[in-house]
Amino acid sequence: MAKVIEGLYYTESHEYVKVDGNVGTIGITDYAQHALGNVVYVDMPDVDDEVEAGEEFGAVESVKAASDLNSPVSGKVIEINEALEDKPELINQDAFANWIIKVELSDKSQLDDLMDAKAYEEFCGKQN
Repeated sequence: MAKVIEGLYYTESHEYVKVDGNVGTIGITDYAQHALGNVVYVDMPDVDDEVEAGEEFGAVESVKAASDLNSPVSGKVIEINEALEDKPELINQDAFANWIIKVELSDKSQLDDLMDAKAYEEFCGKQN
């Protein structure tokens, strides 16, 4: 069973967001990295780009497939995980430790539309 962390918010497209004050840290879930296999490239937006909830902000490519990244929340990109530019495989080692982008949240009420850990575990259980 893929690892799911309590206290994060999850999307049906297998992204997570960890909220700390007004900052959302976004990455892909353990379930997603298992499904993708060995990650070979991560396409990320630039700092100061705007992302929209439910909209594509980049992509993760593996030896098996490429998968679009959809933002769980809207806001402005304030940081990208530059380590992934040289070592995209870090996502396979620990998908939760190796986030992709951090955004300044523009509308925290969007979090109400996302799943909690329990709901996400149930959702993943139905995917198999």
